[in-house]
Amino acid sequence: MPSKITIVGAGNVGAMTALWLAERELGDIVMVDIPQVDGMPQGKALDLMQAGPVLRYDTRITGTIDYGPTENSDVVVITAGVPRKPGMSREDLVSVNQQIISEVISQIVPRSPNAILLVVTNPLDTMTYLAYKLSGFPKQRVVGQSGILDGARFRTFIAMELGVSVESIHAFVLGGHGDEMVPIPRYSDVAGIPITELLPPERIAALVERTRQGGGEIVKLLKTGSAYYAPGASVAAMVEAILKDKKLVLPCSAYLEGEYGLRDIFFGVPVTLGRGGAEKVWEITLTLQERTMLNKSADLIRSTMAALKF
Repeated sequence: MPSKITIVGAGNVGAMTALWLAERELGDIVMVDIPQVDGMPQGKALDLMQAGPVLRYDTRITGTIDYGPTENSDVVVITAGVPRKPGMSREDLVSVNQQIISEVISQIVPRSPNAILLVVTNPLDTMTYLAYKLSGFPKQRVVGQSGILDGARFRTFIAMELGVSVESIHAFVLGGHGDEMVPIPRYSDVAGIPITELLPPERIAALVERTRQGGGEIVKLLKTGSAYYAPGASVAAMVEAILKDKKLVLPCSAYLEGEYGLRDIFFGVPVTLGRGGAEKVWEITLTLQERTMLNKSADLIRSTMAALKF
């Protein structure tokens, strides 16, 4: 019996995630959205099915506004939520998306009690924490998509700077998703050579800052939306690692219980991603400067978490 992957939210990120997953033929896909957009998830699912003969995949894709078809999902990807709009405070965004995540969890948990939850909704670390608390799932089975996307952006900018293939680059990113991220240049390399030996400090600092602002840069260019190609690809990589039990070490938002000196928080750290979810958190030794940046990132996340209402 094929695996089942549910994607909650059939907008740009959800639909692009479905495409990347369909091409991998990892299992049946269900795209579910709210009744107010009836026809949209069904239409996108049919469109994706019709791409199968061209791209040579046989993945079954269902679009629905009913959670019934999501039953017994192995992985549930949550992309549903609203983006932060001009004039909207962080507390406003948390309030709106808390309602959305709460509704999603109430629908998913009874139908797929053994699923692994992958959260994409922003503010990422806070919404992942909320999903964990509401679901009652073990910590390993609730994971946030963060560092894979941030690391991909850092790798892209390093490749552009040095004129080399992104495949030769490994980038190490810790911390919260977005402005709170903590890129670690000394653990980032080109074919094993640390970028600290290839670039001057001022260029590394510029690339780090561009990485932090990576999502915002795209929002400014698009003017009416946000990134979805790279976020979708990042989520698909996580789903593949889980369903194939690859034991990939990837940067994800995971629940910490003392690692890196942090407790009761979802935070971007390297984890072993396999069939059990975030199976292990890897700790590394940090310099005083890196530790300071990490703690600042954690403080920013906690300030957002404070807006949650239980």
